[in-house]
Amino acid sequence: MSAKGSDPAHIEKDELFEVATNFWNIRVSFKMLAGLVDLGSHMSLIRLNNGNFLVIDTVILTDHTRAEINRLTDNGAKIEAVIGVHPFHTLAFPAFYEAYPNAKYYGTPRHIRRLTTIPWAGSLDDCNIRKKWEPEIEMRIPAGAEFVNPLPESSNHFVSVFVFHRPSRTLHVDDTIIYGDHPGFLLKLTGFKHGTMAFQPSIKGAGLYPTAEAPFEFRDWMKTLLNDWPFDNICCAHSGIKIGGAHEQVIELVNTADALFNKLSEKNRKKNPNSEIPAGNHPNMNVSGDECG
Repeated sequence: MSAKGSDPAHIEKDELFEVATNFWNIRVSFKMLAGLVDLGSHMSLIRLNNGNFLVIDTVILTDHTRAEINRLTDNGAKIEAVIGVHPFHTLAFPAFYEAYPNAKYYGTPRHIRRLTTIPWAGSLDDCNIRKKWEPEIEMRIPAGAEFVNPLPESSNHFVSVFVFHRPSRTLHVDDTIIYGDHPGFLLKLTGFKHGTMAFQPSIKGAGLYPTAEAPFEFRDWMKTLLNDWPFDNICCAHSGIKIGGAHEQVIELVNTADALFNKLSEKNRKKNPNSEIPAGNHPNMNVSGDECG
């Protein structure tokens, strides 16, 4: 974990918040453990140079947030595409599609497998889809982890597609990186304080492939991303936004995790000396009840 720099005032939930020029984010509640822990979730809207919008992730809209989106996008006519970047952030997509059926929808392989009533235009597993809006929007999938079929579904929510809006220097990321924005009491008891940044806890379990190489593949992927993407701001699904200084804080997070990467590699080497990646098929693939947004 790392904590550094100053933060904006607490961002209200269910409000369209302008993070930077042409980049907006909506925060919502997402409660677990009988409602005792609010992990939060989010979606972002990005205005492209052509005047159209990309929607990154979806949330359950209130009348107020839907009215705000309609105002910004000409009642949805300017929504060019809706993109689901986390395999387990699926719950709001059916309702969002009902509200905005004329946009093109893109998702992870798990979105496409599960939400069959949405006419998906493509999968983010296709690099041509990820490059569709470059150089304005760049998307990358973390190395060292499973994206197509992350297992077990109940706990392996580590991987999400990172989305970088270069003009506003803003990064959208779901579960892979967590940023603490005024966390609740129970999260504070675990040591997660306001302004803290951490990797999603499943990095210590099933989040990365159980090979000796995987932790270093992910570390090196992060370092390359940090070298290539000069972001100032980061919007994290769980559970807040860091405006200004985000790049430096993620650098610190990666550097301080070196001991963790070494520990995970050594553990995997002992348990899995042949560096075998588990088979992709599983009898409980796509069971319901494991969504996290």
